[in-house]
Amino acid sequence: MWIASKYGFFSIVVKEEGFHVRARVKQDLEQLLTAAELVEPIQVWPSADYRYRVIVGAKSIPAIFQKLAESIDYDNFKNMIADTPLQRDKYGAYGQVWNTMYMVQVETDEEEEA
Repeated sequence: MWIASKYGFFSIVVKEEGFHVRARVKQDLEQLLTAAELVEPIQVWPSADYRYRVIVGAKSIPAIFQKLAESIDYDNFKNMIADTPLQRDKYGAYGQVWNTMYMVQVETDEEEEA
């Protein structure tokens, strides 16, 4: 699952050893762990596509999602990113994701109309 939030950009997957909460920026994981009041070591996987990750059990996932939900206090995600000092450097990347997914919508609409 990809998550774009006030705390950063994350990918969460489940593997044998638990849930991997992965990030491309270490600071994003630090902020999320602090918000969720979790104390977990951030692992560095230099060769992985997501360099930073924490591995948590299923019991920690609700705390993470609760904090993510509680952080939604804005009416426009991209504007919030632009106004958040620790996240504003991702504004361009989020704009590209928005545009790519918008094009999926347009193409799907065209297929449905045909």
